[in-house]
Amino acid sequence: MFEFESLTEKVETGSPSGKLIFHVFAALAEFERNLIRERTIAGLKAARSRGRRGGRPKKLQSKDLKTIKALLKTNEVSVQEVAVRFGVSRSTLLPERARLKQSEELLGGCEPM
Repeated sequence: MFEFESLTEKVETGSPSGKLIFHVFAALAEFERNLIRERTIAGLKAARSRGRRGGRPKKLQSKDLKTIKALLKTNEVSVQEVAVRFGVSRSTLLPERARLKQSEELLGGCEPM
């Protein structure tokens, strides 16, 4: 069995009293962590009941996404140019481009009716 000895806190697990102190500290830490978790969950529920949503706000609105999809579909404008125009990074637009390509493949390259 391994023994732990902290030189700064004078805690060691080699003796029965040292093991007891170590377990008490561990139990208190676990208790505090559970309290924090309960408070966090209660706070999130209260915020949701007030209509608040978590997470970062969306940078692009739905009308912006429609414009972006139309621009990317024409292939006349590069992804980088569209990103600069809308003030976002290229990596923000790449999932939209992938969804656009996937929908075209599903439709067989045809325009929807």
